[in-house]
Amino acid sequence: VMTLIEEGRIDLNAAAAEYIPEFANHGKEAITVRHLLTHTGGLIPDNSIKDYDDGPAKAFERIHELSLQANPGEKFIYSDVSFITLAEIVERVTGKTVHEYSQERIFQPLGMTESGYLPAESLRERAAVTEFRDGQPMRGEVHDPRAYALGGVAGHAGLFSTANDLAKYCAMMINGGERNGVRVLKPETVSLMTAPVQVSSGTRGLGWDIRSSYSSNRGDFFTKSAFGHGGFTGTAMWIDPPQELFVIFLSNRVHPDGNGSVNSLAGRIATIAGAAIR
Repeated sequence: VMTLIEEGRIDLNAAAAEYIPEFANHGKEAITVRHLLTHTGGLIPDNSIKDYDDGPAKAFERIHELSLQANPGEKFIYSDVSFITLAEIVERVTGKTVHEYSQERIFQPLGMTESGYLPAESLRERAAVTEFRDGQPMRGEVHDPRAYALGGVAGHAGLFSTANDLAKYCAMMINGGERNGVRVLKPETVSLMTAPVQVSSGTRGLGWDIRSSYSSNRGDFFTKSAFGHGGFTGTAMWIDPPQELFVIFLSNRVHPDGNGSVNSLAGRIATIAGAAIR
């Protein structure tokens, strides 16, 4: 999304309905791209899994018909629906799925050959098993049921990667959008993306967490300029440019029954990493 904002193809302050006209109903016509990126659009966290039973096209139609839980800009509600909608905007603007666009614009230029949606068979064999679906262990398939119903490509879930690849991404962000001579974002876009935004439950960036109710995996010694994000299956990544520090934590905490918890462990590891360079 930020690459398209940088190119002027998406306006951060434009209504989402400018790109998805069908989205403009039940109060959603006031939701902007900025609202979606900061989870302040007033959308519900998740719509019913039954809304995805009839394929992706019908699933998007049902998202377009959703009502608001709060007025746009009023409060922070972490919403998978917001990021599903952002991926739809990317597809409307570029004519490419978020899978295709992210490969072309981010992963391939950075040499992140083990990252993306729908991993190849050779990569799936290396993926950590999560839960079981229909009695079979899930390996290299998206765990999230809504992303799975959307064919494994969605704005809120479905990305696979390795620590080595993510380190390349972190280095790019620390270096203001460039790594090894390859520029993915302008420095001012990185600054915009990671600038603190006050929301009802703390501080967020555009797509990033900074310090909120979701930041327990941040550790104790990252600076106020740090930004990161966690993932449902037990992952976290935090980046601190002033200290040239990043921490990548990858686990399959949902294996085998979905009941594992690793946030405190991820936070402790981040604290140890931060303490080591003080």
